Amino acid sequence: QLQASGGGLVQAGGSLRLPCVSFGFTLDYHAFGWFRQAPGKEREWVACINMNGDETTYTNSVKGRFTVSRDNAKSTVYLQMNSLRPEDTAIYSCAAATATACLKSHRAYDYWGQGTQVTVSS
Repeated sequence: QLQASGGGLVQAGGSLRLPCVSFGFTLDYHAFGWFRQAPGKEREWVACINMNGDETTYTNSVKGRFTVSRDNAKSTVYLQMNSLRPEDTAIYSCAAATATACLKSHRAYDYWGQGTQVTVSS
């Protein structure tokens, strides 16, 4: 299982860090992704990190503002979000794939965590 947390209410321009903790399986053999879903919109891929942790990819709207990282020893993947904007408001979820490469399609992921709400006020 995966558990994402760290969401909350923040003003535009602020920062949040979302940890995603894995329970019951090791991070070492999985790639991870972050997705978000805003009210009335479809789920959107946000970022991913490969199994080795040396490749990260981001959707264009968060490039330069968000950073995904992993700490296998702590069984945790992080999404650092800076310079937040109201359009970043969504429920953010983490997911794990039994794969080596960074993946963008939600269909590629095997495990999903319960999301955490991020609300950015203007």
